[in-house]
Amino acid sequence: MEMPKAYNPKEHEDKIYQSWEDNGYFKPKIDKSKKPFVVAIPPPNVTGSLHIGHALDNTIQDVMIRYNRMKGNPTLWIPGTDHAGIATQNKVEQRLAKSGKTKHDLGREKFVEEVWKWKDEYQGHIVGQLKKLGSSCDWSRLRFTMDKDYSKSVIEAFAHYYDKGYLYRGNRIINWCPRCHTSISDLEVEHEEELGSLWYIKYQIENGKDITVATTRPETMLGDTAIAVNPADKKFSDLVGKVAILPIINRKIPIVADKAVELEFGTGAVKVTPAHDPVDFEIGERHKLEKIIIIDEDGKMTKEAGEQFFGMDRFEAREAVVKLLDEGGWLTKVEPYSHSVGHCSRCHTVVEPLLSLQWFVSMEKIVVPAISVVKKSEIKFHPNKWKKVYLDWMDNIRDWCISRQLWWGHQLPVWYCECGKIIVSKEWALEELENVSRETKTRECPKCKSHKIERDQDVLDTWFSSALWPFATLGWPEKTSDLNYFYPTMFLATARDIIFLWVARMIMSGLEFMDEPPFKDVYIHATVFNKEGKRMSKSLGTGVDPLDLMEKYGTDAMRFGLLWQTAQGQDMKFGEDAILNGQRFANKIWNASRFVMMNLDDYKIVTRETIKDNLTKEDKLILDELEITIKQLEKYFSRYDFQHAVELIYEFFWHNFCDKYIEVAKIRIRKNDKTKSAAQYTLDKTLKDSLKMLHPFMPFVTEAIWENLNQKKPLIISDWPKYQ
Repeated sequence: MEMPKAYNPKEHEDKIYQSWEDNGYFKPKIDKSKKPFVVAIPPPNVTGSLHIGHALDNTIQDVMIRYNRMKGNPTLWIPGTDHAGIATQNKVEQRLAKSGKTKHDLGREKFVEEVWKWKDEYQGHIVGQLKKLGSSCDWSRLRFTMDKDYSKSVIEAFAHYYDKGYLYRGNRIINWCPRCHTSISDLEVEHEEELGSLWYIKYQIENGKDITVATTRPETMLGDTAIAVNPADKKFSDLVGKVAILPIINRKIPIVADKAVELEFGTGAVKVTPAHDPVDFEIGERHKLEKIIIIDEDGKMTKEAGEQFFGMDRFEAREAVVKLLDEGGWLTKVEPYSHSVGHCSRCHTVVEPLLSLQWFVSMEKIVVPAISVVKKSEIKFHPNKWKKVYLDWMDNIRDWCISRQLWWGHQLPVWYCECGKIIVSKEWALEELENVSRETKTRECPKCKSHKIERDQDVLDTWFSSALWPFATLGWPEKTSDLNYFYPTMFLATARDIIFLWVARMIMSGLEFMDEPPFKDVYIHATVFNKEGKRMSKSLGTGVDPLDLMEKYGTDAMRFGLLWQTAQGQDMKFGEDAILNGQRFANKIWNASRFVMMNLDDYKIVTRETIKDNLTKEDKLILDELEITIKQLEKYFSRYDFQHAVELIYEFFWHNFCDKYIEVAKIRIRKNDKTKSAAQYTLDKTLKDSLKMLHPFMPFVTEAIWENLNQKKPLIISDWPKYQ
């Protein structure tokens, strides 16, 4: 078959991918005598298009999948998408807003129907983009975190935790987004340094003295129930136990000693507002302080803040409080102060710490084995520096708030009776999941026998369901053949910003439900920034669409260019030059292969043994270099060192093979001397083994060339090159 003079990705990529998929090459062949290589894809949110970080992440996974497939391992890459509760609900609300509607106009049931329509639309987009990237997932196993079977696993997990006493419902400080109207995880709060003020406020003490505190949030003083000082701070020792008068409100509050107070902050004395600060909440628990909620779920002041502030926005109230403090002589000083302010990662609204009745997972026992497996290196982080980051966070972990005030997500399998009984029922939840028609009156409270029972309207934190991903995708809690053979997975590639949100929780869940770590190796890849070192953002016009890059340069070029810039342990300042270099390399591979094949027209397949006497020093050198390259490449795979891997194969193919050996070989072939067959053998072997080495990184151009070599089976399922 004669190859065209130039390689055009558009003529080959879709056709080749369709052929791979049609022939079932992505589906693993189960061989119980062999250990499978399994990857569960980090499921992208069904909120839109994939970004450049997704392109890098999935390229890395596909490289490992293709390499292991060629090594002869039963290989499974499990695809799927995540329902992404807050993010997806926000997207659908934004779409409704364009037509002048809100979710309340539709009601919960109709709104959820709209979100399912969104999911069906965008999951299709995402799958199409992953295929365009060359991702060799087993699409017959495509999962979604709200599929019926997956939902059963979520119900099972909740019931399991509840039965073990790991779940509780309580009033605790959570992060509340006044815009999204839901609690959010600590890890979904983006902290930004902002220049604000530090206000110094004087509180009178009953004995005639006074004490000055410093605060960045004067409006919360309306909910103060104590002043706290560090017990080691001698300048306040005579004031501990005394009573202070809260300015404006005139409430009497105690002065307490607590080690949580930072000696170096402000004056060393702090106001304590247990209902609106996590540290203050803990102080309040230790000293049995009253908890007064003075900011509501809309970010407005409650009646508890005082009639004059009731209904004000929290920031408007700040100005009003400062004005009154100044007028009353309580404000002694104001100074500029730079501090970290938390924002909702979804809508960027300033987050409000709020005392709220929520469901929590107690982490005290669950965290112990998850720390142990990493310390013992049963799970390894690559680069290794992330091991310490993981362990530091796990050592200081807080209980996990898992309830969310949303309509889109897994509704809690919890019912409340009018008598106060809390009922967690796996049976009832599964019935509703299956749409089994059942009158509420037939559900009976086990305590008082009442039929007046209502289901909790909250849904679970998205990360609760995605924490089950490595085994729920394989059929758990059912004991399926897939679960038995393919769990645990082997390799996880992900970004550093979800080590705690997702990786840690998968480790905890795998150990809790499967008694085995969910994966062996965690590769934390670079975060992709723009040339200026800033985060990419489509909304700010600083993002790069991987589809545009693939359209312009070809998929192989983009994959190669991303890996070329992926130094271990370093973030990436994305540059298009590397993608352009990848395009040139794809063309070089094509042209060199075309030249080699033109010189193999009369080649009769021989073995090295039959032509060993005719091998020249140039033949022996390139064959030795080929073997060294294969060995070194395997070392790079074992270290997940993708940048050096592509540099190695690039250097070998372009410079050693093309620039040096081919130039020498073509002269000998033209002379048609006795070393011609040795040159042809060397060209043939070096080209084929090079295409095999290149295939995990640049699958399309290598497969297109392989088709022209008329081999017995396609490159994707060919054997990895061997060496002595």
